Amino acid sequence: MPRIDGFTLLKELQENAETMYIPVIMITSLSATEHEEKGLMLGAVDYITKPFSPIIVKARVKTHIKLYHYRMQFRQEAMLDELTGIANRRGYDHESFRKWHDAIRFKLSFSLCILDIDKFKLYNDTYGHPAGDKVIAAVAESISSHLKRSSDFFARYGGEEFVVILVGNSARSAYEFMMKVRKDVEDMHIPHNSPVSPWVTISAGGITVVPKEGEEYDGYLKLADQMLYNAKEYGRNRVVWSNEKGEQWREK
Repeated sequence: MPRIDGFTLLKELQENAETMYIPVIMITSLSATEHEEKGLMLGAVDYITKPFSPIIVKARVKTHIKLYHYRMQFRQEAMLDELTGIANRRGYDHESFRKWHDAIRFKLSFSLCILDIDKFKLYNDTYGHPAGDKVIAAVAESISSHLKRSSDFFARYGGEEFVVILVGNSARSAYEFMMKVRKDVEDMHIPHNSPVSPWVTISAGGITVVPKEGEEYDGYLKLADQMLYNAKEYGRNRVVWSNEKGEQWREK
């Protein structure tokens, strides 16, 4: 190959989040044991030296495609929350990294929202944990119904807490979108004996930025978490949002 050798290309593929899981078979004239060892250590799934049999290569390709689909199915299932069917914390860790770097690469706005169910411990204490699980599932289903675009992402962050990621929205449109999400959860009218509302409600905090190379995702995650804290301080059952200029909007 011009300008780059197979080992360097394989290393670059393994370091890229978008290509790291693609199975790579190396076909090369380098037959020394140390070359084969290097290729396999760098992540190649197979190493074939020249001359080769096309029939054998096709058979190995078919085998590795089957293994790839099996691994991807297993990986997908491992990243789904059993109760809600949405992404779990592991799925969130993987997808948030990818979307953050996509936003940097294509200079897109990135909206991050953290939300949770208001007074959920009180709900569990009053109605029991099986009923609490049904509420978590119902809230997740309601929120999921709003996320129609392939770029939208929704995950269960832990317990009664969730994360929504929107790419390409303005700060104002992301804020208004989450207000509608919050209202629709309340409009399910799931009874709740809490000081916030007679119904199950959610509080949400978020931030919209256009991330730049070198900026850390975790810093904005902390800001979104602060917006959620503010929503609770203002009385819960509301959305608080911020843009990269520090301007804030809040309901009520």
